[in-house]
Amino acid sequence: MRKLFLIMVIFAFSVTACVAEDVRVEATEKVENVKEELLWLENFEEAQEIAKTEDKTILVDFTGSDWCGWCIKLDNEVFSQTAFIDYANANLVLVKLDFPRKAPQTEEKKNYNRALAQKYGIKGFPTILLFDANGEVIAKTGYQKGGPESYVLHLEEFIHPKQ
Repeated sequence: MRKLFLIMVIFAFSVTACVAEDVRVEATEKVENVKEELLWLENFEEAQEIAKTEDKTILVDFTGSDWCGWCIKLDNEVFSQTAFIDYANANLVLVKLDFPRKAPQTEEKKNYNRALAQKYGIKGFPTILLFDANGEVIAKTGYQKGGPESYVLHLEEFIHPKQ
């Protein structure tokens, strides 16, 4: 009887240890998969207020998020990468004005985005406009190859041009 009891106790501890290890591994994997994210506003006027308060540059991304290949490439290669995220969080107020083909969007949002695209002469996607805190256009650009570090340097050339 003691032998059976001892075997059951050892078995119970073994199962508990295995389960605890699985939970620990799963928790570690979840922490490693957490990425920093960017706050993309959808309202230019709100971005201007924040930019004035925080003395930051406004980056507006005119995009076709669900159909434009270069837009998707820019998101994947630059905007979702840590080097850009860190730079943007410290230096930029971000606005995404989307022109999707499949994703639902309210008429109000469609009209708002169209009006800004028309105001700034947007003809293709992606188009990136940089504005100072007062809403004055600093630069117009788009996708650039080279990854996030290269893109940050590209933006810096417009924001802080060498004299």
